[in-house]
Amino acid sequence: MVVFDMAGTTVNENNLVYKTLMNAINAAGFSYTLDQVLAVAAGKEKKEAIRSVLKTYKGSFDESMVFDIYEEFIGKLKLAYETEEILPQPGSVELFEKLRKAGIISVLNTGYDRVTAEAILSRLGWKAGTEFDTLVTASEVSQNRPEPDMILLAMRHHGLTDGKSVVKIGDSSIDIEEGKNAGCGLSIGITTGAHTQKQLEEAKPDAVINNLMEILTLVTKQN
Repeated sequence: MVVFDMAGTTVNENNLVYKTLMNAINAAGFSYTLDQVLAVAAGKEKKEAIRSVLKTYKGSFDESMVFDIYEEFIGKLKLAYETEEILPQPGSVELFEKLRKAGIISVLNTGYDRVTAEAILSRLGWKAGTEFDTLVTASEVSQNRPEPDMILLAMRHHGLTDGKSVVKIGDSSIDIEEGKNAGCGLSIGITTGAHTQKQLEEAKPDAVINNLMEILTLVTKQN
């Protein structure tokens, strides 16, 4: 089984989520840059992402501020996803097809809630059971990345008990940490999204790739 992150990994939305998150945070009276937001928020459940930004750059904050910013973010994001271009990452659909032919399960997991994730997939025209097998979101688990709960849930869904039979790939260091915490056979970073190769390498992945199709060789070797 291969577990893919969505935005920045299989979905090309030009950091739309984190630009929107930055705008929602800054609307509360801050002036953080996109690089600052990406550095500490990428890959996280979005309330936790807001907390991480405020904790890192502000220090103390009231939890009510987190929820106010989150509501602003969700409103802005809904509008952004209705109007901005969202595309599959190059090679993603082809890779899903090749994995399916090889008998390898494709799972999408994400720090989005299910409503947001399904809205993105609807824009792409992707359906579970067709382009990919299963979607697992932050809504379905009590602990989010870097905890392994989403991967473990996907494993249970498909009757897998050995994490070493699973590969995790994502564009942020927290994706790599999630894979390691789940005991995945491979935890792979990809440079198409939030974090640079240097940032990914700091999380000590098993590999860093630049294109999704590179994963095919790694996965078939691992299986």
